[in-house]
Amino acid sequence: MQKSKIKNQKYNTKFKSFGFCFVILIFAFCILNFLAGCQQKKVAQNAQEAIPVRVSKITLQDFAETIDYVGNIKAQDEAIVYPKVSGKIIAKIRQDNEPIKKGEAICYIDRDEVGLKFEPAPVESPIDGIVGRVYVDIGENVSSQTEVALVVAMQQVKIRLDIPEKYLTRIALAQVAKIRTDAYPDAEFSGEVTKISPVVDLATRTFPVEITVDNPQLQLKPGMFAKVSLILEEYQNVPVILKEAVLGREPNWYVYVVENNKAVLREITLGLRQGPYYQVRSGLKEGDYVVIVGQQRLYAGAGVTVEEENGGRQE
Repeated sequence: MQKSKIKNQKYNTKFKSFGFCFVILIFAFCILNFLAGCQQKKVAQNAQEAIPVRVSKITLQDFAETIDYVGNIKAQDEAIVYPKVSGKIIAKIRQDNEPIKKGEAICYIDRDEVGLKFEPAPVESPIDGIVGRVYVDIGENVSSQTEVALVVAMQQVKIRLDIPEKYLTRIALAQVAKIRTDAYPDAEFSGEVTKISPVVDLATRTFPVEITVDNPQLQLKPGMFAKVSLILEEYQNVPVILKEAVLGREPNWYVYVVENNKAVLREITLGLRQGPYYQVRSGLKEGDYVVIVGQQRLYAGAGVTVEEENGGRQE
């Protein structure tokens, strides 16, 4: 009898433990269902909210692959002028920045010696050009080793660049280059490759290239600092995209495109980069609206309120 009573007590204890666990499981299940319902409600609510974004319309533009370097501008021809005789400067005929023809005098030298009388000797320009600098003053004694003046021919100027050898097969004579200077920040000058060295420098693994630029207005001065973009290849009418629109990492690029006020995730292939733009090789076409602001909040199929880059709004 005593054994039966103990057995019943153990059974009741196990039953109560089972019942308690069952209640806990039911309670947990109810909590999970409640949270899931709240989450679904929140997702549904978010799906109905239109996310404000700014878009840019894909256009076709000309695009160029370039390599960019800096260099110093030099005159096409330069000549340091030396006198043929010794003596004293008695007259300066030309000043800095004055045009001069070959054979015209820059200054005159008195070469009189004791007991002898000579006509004033001219110091002549060896080239047509402009007097870049006169180094002497009246009364100064000079010899045949004295630098009297610098004459420059500036109708054309040149820029020497040292290009890495990996570009050797992509550089050719008459290849176009675009030049900008700090002195004329809004102006772009056009030049072309006129010399290519056949020898690669062993120390730097570069080869010298000379760019010649027409300079009819004499705006480009010798000694100026120049920024040169040497065009390797040009593309006509290709779709381009602002870099702000691009998400992901190479080679997995993608963007959000707006279609029927919905965000559509689209994979793209990018090409060259030029300033703030990328060339688009595939995935986008002219007229597509690409999100450039607000894409971090988007997901595929999200409703959007669109503001175009030019300020117009689409509903």
